[in-house]
Amino acid sequence: MTQQITTRLTQLSAALADTGVLGIKRGIEREALRICEQGKFATNDHPKALGAALTHPLITTDYAETLLEFITPVSDSVEQLLSRLKDIHHATLKHLDGQRLWPLSMPCYIGNEQDIVLAKFGDSNIGKMKHVYRQGLRHRYGSAMQVISGVHYNFSLPQSFWQQLQQVEGNQQPLSDYISQRYMDLIRNFYRYGWLVAYLFGASPALCQSFLNAAESQLPFERMGKGTLYLPYATSLRLSDLGYTSSAQSALQINYNSVSEYVNSVRTAVNSHSEEFAKIGVKVDGEYRQLNANILQIENELYAPIRAKRVAKSNQTPSQALAAEGIEYIEIRALDVNPFCAEGVTEHQVRVIDSLLLACLLMDSPQMCQSELQLSRSNFNRVAIEGRKPGLLLDIAGQTRPLSEHVEQLFEYMRSAAELLDLHRPQADFSVALEEAISSVSNNTTYSAKILELLKSKAQDNSSLGLQWAAQYREEMLGHKLINWQNQDFTEMAEQSFIDQAAIEASDDIDFDGFLVKYFENAKK
Repeated sequence: MTQQITTRLTQLSAALADTGVLGIKRGIEREALRICEQGKFATNDHPKALGAALTHPLITTDYAETLLEFITPVSDSVEQLLSRLKDIHHATLKHLDGQRLWPLSMPCYIGNEQDIVLAKFGDSNIGKMKHVYRQGLRHRYGSAMQVISGVHYNFSLPQSFWQQLQQVEGNQQPLSDYISQRYMDLIRNFYRYGWLVAYLFGASPALCQSFLNAAESQLPFERMGKGTLYLPYATSLRLSDLGYTSSAQSALQINYNSVSEYVNSVRTAVNSHSEEFAKIGVKVDGEYRQLNANILQIENELYAPIRAKRVAKSNQTPSQALAAEGIEYIEIRALDVNPFCAEGVTEHQVRVIDSLLLACLLMDSPQMCQSELQLSRSNFNRVAIEGRKPGLLLDIAGQTRPLSEHVEQLFEYMRSAAELLDLHRPQADFSVALEEAISSVSNNTTYSAKILELLKSKAQDNSSLGLQWAAQYREEMLGHKLINWQNQDFTEMAEQSFIDQAAIEASDDIDFDGFLVKYFENAKK
């Protein structure tokens, strides 16, 4: 363990002796495909009983009408966070008329990609923009890639923690500047070590063959059953080049050394013309095919395993919000849907990820050049496609060593972070969760290993296993008793969402062409 993290942890433990790390804020966004009983995509639009996707606070759609997204309110309790997610699942499944939620990250059977109906958000300018953005994604990358599901985890440390850490480090910056700087330190280290999330919790080592009918791959897949392809050492095909692939984005020089450098590099990408995407056309025969012909249509198109975030004010882009007030929280995007539970993520996972994030914050975090960033992306991909391969080598911070050695050292850092998180807790929840994760490595029971063992031992298809889970979890969630809301609350939220959408539509005072011109002019400020 480096001297710096040892010193920081010792000093922090003393400084936080009265409070511990209390008040961590967390939120979850879980994506899930609606499927029919036979396992194909649901063909109906987003059910009206679930409200307006544009304005509902908890239930929306992502890329397609059939791809649901559940958004929990921010909570400082892990238990409440997960109970809220269960409530949202229950309220949704009640209105799906027998449909299920696909429990895996890689999609179920994909027939004709053109049959995937893009999400609709009404007739307002902002609603149309969201739809056209998805048109652009379809033309640029294809729909198969866009219906891959994941879990996004939002995380922020409390103000009291930052004040204590700043005091321990003797830093004299304005607190908001210091917080942003330290979040960027965490982000760089997550690029270095965040592949551990895929190693432990990656749950997509196999997929339906129909996915490759829509997405080309040079990977050496093996076949199982009638229609399942897999890689024997894969952890998360979702995170591999097979998933979110963009040759245009691979050349982007995103800078994570400071908020200002990050903002400038993202804005450059958003405003950089792409000859490849220009061939698609922007507005053809009166219909928009994409928002523009730049490398990124908007900032959300930047694919990354972690993002710096701040809730944007009206008419602010994400980068403008960061530039104005700094980083408010971080979003982890490297988490597969967990098929071993109905809600797609567990308390155990949250606590392990918290320990990893705190360790990433407290470790040394040197500035990152573009070559190291590319190397880090390569490490993520290698762990995704062959992370459990014996003797797999990773190059991290100039050290080429077996993955197992990197993991062992990282676990030591995380043990100390878990102890700090457990200060003043009645039970050592974080330490216990971490030890369970460590045992899963030594026992070869990580999620991806367990899935392949299930498939091989029962000689069944990935799709069959997914359908079994989908049916089981539907019954489980329908039997769940609401904890945080009542049925009437969900009814009122749905009704209010349509009122809010209508108000947005009524407030538009320019046509869509003019709206886009104004939006992109403002985005350059």
